[in-house]
Amino acid sequence: MKIGVITDCMKMQDLDSALKEAKKLGVSGVQIYATYGEFCPSALTKEKKEHYKKLLSDLNLEVSALCGDMGGFGFEKAEDNPQRIQKTKEIIDLAIEFGSKVITTHIGVIPEDKSNPRYKVMLDALTECGLYAKEKGATLAIETGPEKAVVLNSFIEDTKGGVGVNLDPANFTMVTGQDAVEAVNILAGKIVHTHLKDGRRLDENQDPTEVYHAFAIGGVDAINACAGFEELPIGEGDVDWVNYLKALKKIGYDGYLTIEREAGDKPFDDIKSAVDFINGLL
Repeated sequence: MKIGVITDCMKMQDLDSALKEAKKLGVSGVQIYATYGEFCPSALTKEKKEHYKKLLSDLNLEVSALCGDMGGFGFEKAEDNPQRIQKTKEIIDLAIEFGSKVITTHIGVIPEDKSNPRYKVMLDALTECGLYAKEKGATLAIETGPEKAVVLNSFIEDTKGGVGVNLDPANFTMVTGQDAVEAVNILAGKIVHTHLKDGRRLDENQDPTEVYHAFAIGGVDAINACAGFEELPIGEGDVDWVNYLKALKKIGYDGYLTIEREAGDKPFDDIKSAVDFINGLL
């Protein structure tokens, strides 16, 4: 397995600076947001693409994945989905151009009850995006979050390919109470990318749907303000890292462990410590 970092989490002044600092951290790859900013498909001229390709090559950094997370309610609302599907396809094309086969995204809250009308809305959107990704040799990886692993697994099996999992153990630990090691075993064969962050659940009665719908409206600030859990530096929360990494190895996962830090006053310092912590366990 290889260690990566999400460039936006480093809080640098621009992408060039983030890539150069990532190299200094000793990571192998970077995940880049492609829904806004410098790396959004609509903002990338031919010259800018060549610039980033050269810089990544010079720094010997891979693109572990592109982040195609458009925020809001994901693919829950049928009226929003045509535009979101089109933008997702553009990001898939961009990932392939930069040598990555993974695009990660939150898709909203998957209903446990498949008769819920929202289930079909989400399934139709993910099926279309997944088939497009499959045709390109890529995977659209749903980030774990509001639903238990069995619900996510069943949803993916209802698509027609090209859809996988971006496993974030802290989202399970903090929000749903799902055991992350158990989740690895349930989702084995579908995991194509992982995020690494840590945290602790503070309220066992919190409603994951309410948490993620608050995120849809208020973004990361709303998540960080949630009283039901707290994100912590890697190694300081309740994720069982030793057994989690053992579980990934057992199922044959050999992809990226990409560090994410969405809270705290010194995210870069926390990321640097996380690199050392994870290296010590591999």
